[in-house]
Amino acid sequence: MEDIDRCEEELIEYAIRESIRDLSIDSMPTVNGDYLRIVTAIEQGDVYTLQELSGLQAFTERDSRGWLPLHRAVVQSQEQVLDQVLLASCDGTVDDVTAGGDTALILAAQEGLLENVRTLLRHGASPHKTNSLNESPLLLAVRQGSYDMVSTLINCGAFVEQVCLKKWMAIHEAAKVGCSAILALLLRHGAKVTAVDGHNVTPLGIAAEYAHAEVLDILIKNGGDVNAQAYNGDTVLYDAAGSGNLDCIYLLLQAGANPNIASLACQLPIHRAAYEGHILALRTFIPITTKRAIRLSGQSPVHSAADGGHVDCLKLLIEKGFDVNAQLDVHISESYGDMRRSPLYFAVSNSDITCTEMLLAAGAKTDLDPLRCFLVAVRAGRYELVRLLLSRGAEVNCYFRMISDTLFPTALQYCLRDHMILRLLLNNGYDIEKCFLCNHGNGQDIDCDSRVDYQHNHRRTLFYNQDYRASVSHVDLFLAYSSTTGVGPQSLI
Repeated sequence: MEDIDRCEEELIEYAIRESIRDLSIDSMPTVNGDYLRIVTAIEQGDVYTLQELSGLQAFTERDSRGWLPLHRAVVQSQEQVLDQVLLASCDGTVDDVTAGGDTALILAAQEGLLENVRTLLRHGASPHKTNSLNESPLLLAVRQGSYDMVSTLINCGAFVEQVCLKKWMAIHEAAKVGCSAILALLLRHGAKVTAVDGHNVTPLGIAAEYAHAEVLDILIKNGGDVNAQAYNGDTVLYDAAGSGNLDCIYLLLQAGANPNIASLACQLPIHRAAYEGHILALRTFIPITTKRAIRLSGQSPVHSAADGGHVDCLKLLIEKGFDVNAQLDVHISESYGDMRRSPLYFAVSNSDITCTEMLLAAGAKTDLDPLRCFLVAVRAGRYELVRLLLSRGAEVNCYFRMISDTLFPTALQYCLRDHMILRLLLNNGYDIEKCFLCNHGNGQDIDCDSRVDYQHNHRRTLFYNQDYRASVSHVDLFLAYSSTTGVGPQSLI
């Protein structure tokens, strides 16, 4: 039985080796002398030599990429070379594809070579053949922004509504590129403003996202839905808020776009503008976004501005009366692993001192989150943030019960390796005594009444959880501070 298994393994290994060898042979570039002469003539633009070599079988040979001489010629900017290669090649090769699935027409369109595109079409190239992504020559021509190439392809029968694998059409590409002339041409030949891609995004959404106001205006005048939503609920106005383009925003609002429609992520255009830092767009949305819409969204634009780190937007919102202590709704808070709620938490977790200062100055509270902002700053080792929060009344002896049930305050567990922050805590009222009264563990915890050895029990309490081990130097600091303040088991005797 073992011999049979060994034989099967050897056969499998042999088959693999042969497959690799065959693949290597197939991928080797052609070394035929005539082929090399043809390729050299193409690269040098030598039409006379190509005429001499006309009719040779080498015109049907391919290189390691699966390219024929035709494919090499089509990416050159000399249409005379391409014309001669087409005449010299065998019939029926004009639509042959490379190993990557590209026809000669696809390659010419990608390179933006208008005359080569026209030459190929005259020789019968199909404008409907697509590449491996199902992208048509027309879509690629639009991507190049070439009006003449787009017009040529349409006149030769290209389908204006042909879709790629993402269900992206030429009209979507025109909206992205921002070429109003090409867009108008596509619309005249049957393109629809209501066309949607794989995410249910219309050309209006694309134009708004890429801040092309002129294109957006054309689409609106041709019946585009200004309140269309993608599958994720993003509206066209939400996309415009992301770009921050005021012309696009005004066009949409004048056409009836609703600023109070939220996405599936409960985001309004005002949130997007605040997060991206587009203060002029934010200023536009503030008076037209209803308090009810913001309340139903479950989050304040103050959260968005703090999260994006845009102090100017934060300042504007505060001036307009937005609550700096607004809290995320439960369903949004639960989407974060730390269960954050307040705008201050976003600023502190981003280590943003400027936004933190502004929020605190406006009256932001430091105790609204399950994991206090103070503990976040301590854990991150941000001395300035810790000092700032303490100066604004943050509780130094706060707890985070979800990860610790020890008696001594949580902050110590986060800063045992940080000498500066440890000193800052000790100098701002850290309750050292609780560290010696901690009854945590397996029944062998500190018993102050037993008067056991102070040094042994103190260190055992601090290092009970191996995740919070620290160097002896920090323990010595702690002990020294205890002795100078008179706090510790000695003071309890």
